[in-house]
Amino acid sequence: MMEKQDLTRPEIGSIPVGYEGRVFVVEHGGSFAESVALLCERAGLSGRIDGKPVLIKPNLIEAMRPPITTPAVLVEGIVSYLKEAVDGVRIIIGEGTGASEYATDHCFATLGYDQLASKYNIPLLDLNEAELVEKRRPDCRRWPVMHLPAIVYDSFLLSVPVLKAHSLAGVTLTMKNMMGAAPPSHYQRGGHWKKSSFHEDMQAAVLDLNRYRAADFTLLDATVGMQVAHLWGPVCDPPPNKLAAGYDPVAIDAFGAGLLGRNWRDIGHIRGAHGELGVADPLRLEYCQHG
Repeated sequence: MMEKQDLTRPEIGSIPVGYEGRVFVVEHGGSFAESVALLCERAGLSGRIDGKPVLIKPNLIEAMRPPITTPAVLVEGIVSYLKEAVDGVRIIIGEGTGASEYATDHCFATLGYDQLASKYNIPLLDLNEAELVEKRRPDCRRWPVMHLPAIVYDSFLLSVPVLKAHSLAGVTLTMKNMMGAAPPSHYQRGGHWKKSSFHEDMQAAVLDLNRYRAADFTLLDATVGMQVAHLWGPVCDPPPNKLAAGYDPVAIDAFGAGLLGRNWRDIGHIRGAHGELGVADPLRLEYCQHG
């Protein structure tokens, strides 16, 4: 049965006091496990896991290899850190592919997530097929009614996007990564893509989506980067070779936009979220050093 709920306040990840606009950055030294642990320790992530399961949300938009998608080895670094740092932590890896030709299970199998899940005894969840809740916000112009998986509200949501440009959205980082949670049963309206409703007024669509639910914490893979588009085209040259993390999704996206040579003020969903869902300016960048 689908739960229905009217929202009287934004359902967004609660940014801890003092972490607004803060982005933790490390130059990637070759080991995702070491870089992830360094960033998460500096951000105090283990102390923010409050007993809820941790839902790790990579970007597996298609069954295509990194840097188009989130590397399984990076997610393994996060899993390893959480299991070491948080007693009794429950972890779920969840995603909902946009491809119409196959289900998310195909992405999990093709991109190494099946092996990862088996190694650590972690469930994989197809968010396209998960149990839904219906929520309403009359202040949202694009999505006054939103259907999302219940698990995104019942978990600590850890987003793991990759650094990519996008032909319609400008960039696809952590705010746009939430589109993987949008169920095709409500957001496929013609076309071949399972989230095709988002193509109409995409900037407003992404912004409203994050008003309902934004990530609690983000770890951005900016080691390579897609310079022109999200599924094709050249990679960044030179590659940024960075990982970035933080609780503020707007700050992370503003930082990522800058790495791609774009001004966040020109990206409608980041500009609209600034001052409401997070802080894009001033950014407080904290560079972490490997020991």
